[in-house]
Amino acid sequence: MARSKAQIYTCCSLILLCIVVLIVCAVVLAKRSCQEETFASAAVAADSAMCSVIGRDILRRGGSAVDGAIAALLCTSVVNPQSMGIGGGSIFTVMDSSGKVKIINSRETVPKTFKADLLNGCPKTSQLISGGQWIGVPGEIRGYEHVHRLYGKLPWASLFQPTIKLAREGFPIPEVQGRFVSLLDSNDTLPLRKLFSDKNGKMLKTGDTVKFEKLADTLELVANRGADAFYTGKIAQDLIRDIQDAGGTLTMEDLAAYNVTVTDAWTIPLGDFQMHIPPPPAGGVMLGLILNIIKGFAADSSALKGEQKILTYHRYVEALKFANGLKKYIRDPQFSSDVMAKKFTEQSFADHIRSLISNNETHDLQYYNIAPHLDSMGTTHVSVMAEDGAAVSATSTINHIFGSKVFSPSTGVILNNELSDFCGRADHIVAGEQPPSSMSPVVMRSKSKTLVIGGSGGSMITTAMASVLMNHLWLGKSLEEAIAAPIVFVDSKNMLKFESTFDKSVVEALMALGHTQQTAKYFYNVVNAVEKEDGCIRAVSDARKLGEAAGY
Repeated sequence: MARSKAQIYTCCSLILLCIVVLIVCAVVLAKRSCQEETFASAAVAADSAMCSVIGRDILRRGGSAVDGAIAALLCTSVVNPQSMGIGGGSIFTVMDSSGKVKIINSRETVPKTFKADLLNGCPKTSQLISGGQWIGVPGEIRGYEHVHRLYGKLPWASLFQPTIKLAREGFPIPEVQGRFVSLLDSNDTLPLRKLFSDKNGKMLKTGDTVKFEKLADTLELVANRGADAFYTGKIAQDLIRDIQDAGGTLTMEDLAAYNVTVTDAWTIPLGDFQMHIPPPPAGGVMLGLILNIIKGFAADSSALKGEQKILTYHRYVEALKFANGLKKYIRDPQFSSDVMAKKFTEQSFADHIRSLISNNETHDLQYYNIAPHLDSMGTTHVSVMAEDGAAVSATSTINHIFGSKVFSPSTGVILNNELSDFCGRADHIVAGEQPPSSMSPVVMRSKSKTLVIGGSGGSMITTAMASVLMNHLWLGKSLEEAIAAPIVFVDSKNMLKFESTFDKSVVEALMALGHTQQTAKYFYNVVNAVEKEDGCIRAVSDARKLGEAAGY
């Protein structure tokens, strides 16, 4: 009997071993079958090759998706300091390995004290807005701390080391950073100009070595002592002094009182996908509405052929116009009701808007209920997929190019101008309120695919992401082709602005339908995405910012 039991145990053990071997073989074969341009295990898509590699290396060392995202964003704060940094704020959409999705929001907030007539200073036309009065309370470092506490694997300090080394030792100014440094002029703050000047006072240019030594000191203190080092103590004192010297109203109390918001993602059904988005005041609601409007037209690859292509883009532009008219309802839910915003996620609402779109004409501003508001620009995005299936979509910003253009010489921090996002979107603001935003870090899942995607470019984020998702999910383009496809941006006055390579015949046809065109000097739309399908990972960083993804 004992012998019989031993035989049974041995047999079961052998069967179990065979199952394990088969699973291992299946995984190995799946990894080997991935095409050359894809990755078998993990990937990072950031604004630059340097930052994608830093994020990838963190993953290789056993770091989580969040660890990789934090390291890549810290790198971006010195490689593209015109777009983001620790003087700003971010939103993380995090999917853990079980598929549960959370939002960690550390966007900037209105300080306790601000100029009573601040919104009277809003410009009437879209332009860069500078000055200390527009600075919101920075949440970036608190956000990193919170999301790392929830999902981090590697030590906190290790995520900072690659960027501290870059900032202290210096590196050649990349082409994209160089473009924006060259735009700094005598009207900009002297400390910011000095940061990008050589010892003789001459402005640095692409290829010259730039160092961020004060920032390296600040990052080192934060790495060794934690986020409290930024929000209390000497760093905070120095930062507040420099901000107030520049006309800002932030205080030590504002920094000490800053809190990160953690919520469940809002989920919008989108065909075969569930689209997980951050709730208001982020812009995911508008993105979901636009996509649900377009999806209802049953678009497929034939929608880009012949006359159908004109109709497809006409309908798309009309959806963008309606979205412009609804932006005023996207406010911080802690200070304003989100009932209307939730309504926008319903299929019935998308159906209603779709019924208002005519196939052969467009309309005036009143038809779309447009209220004048300002378009914004700037920001950065990183998409990460880790080996365990966890994913991060993280968007970070100091708002406009170089934010408020206030540079803190004592800490090396460039400050945001986030309060300008209230311009045209609010008639009053409240201490602690987060401004409305187009930021939409998204994680999408179907039975066979996971797509981690997000964009930068201020108001162009919604347009860029909607264009990519429409082209990729329904119109038959690969992820690379969809991201590279030229966009049409509909500005706050419903003017159409086309990227230079946009199909001219479609442009002419849209003008014939009554749309109005305006030339845009700059396009800031950049989308970075990571997609996993059949065990293989494809990662794409937008070439518009000369980005390059990395993985293994």
